Amino acid sequence: MKWDDLAAQPCSVARTAAVIGDRWTLLILRDCFLGVKRFADFQARLGIARSIVTARLNLLVEEGVLTRQPYQALPARYEYRLTDKGMDLHAIVLAIVAWGDRWQSGPEGPPHWRRHKACGCDFTPMTVCSVCSEVVTARDVEIRENLG
Repeated sequence: MKWDDLAAQPCSVARTAAVIGDRWTLLILRDCFLGVKRFADFQARLGIARSIVTARLNLLVEEGVLTRQPYQALPARYEYRLTDKGMDLHAIVLAIVAWGDRWQSGPEGPPHWRRHKACGCDFTPMTVCSVCSEVVTARDVEIRENLG
């Protein structure tokens, strides 16, 4: 299978990977959730070529994950802001962070803590059932085909 064919697959993982499965795209999304909005800031933080930043931002705008909003007329400059569709990727980014904190951190521990604003406590991201609120792991899930 070719990378360009992923979006047409009857698989939600493949179709999602077609949008966010590239390492630079994930890092751009990370930065969006950290408040980065401007092209120059993405490029400076990532240290990659302008063409790569441009291509990834354009894809995210085309897919409706980001919107491009002007903040300066001459020369034209834009900010990139997460849409509702983009905000829904927060759970994915948090899941990647949780895995990285557990398996890729050194002896000093994770580089950042996340604090829940509502209760003021640091937390570890986890997946819970939307019906009963119990924690869900891979062993707790059974897949059923959607027969339409």
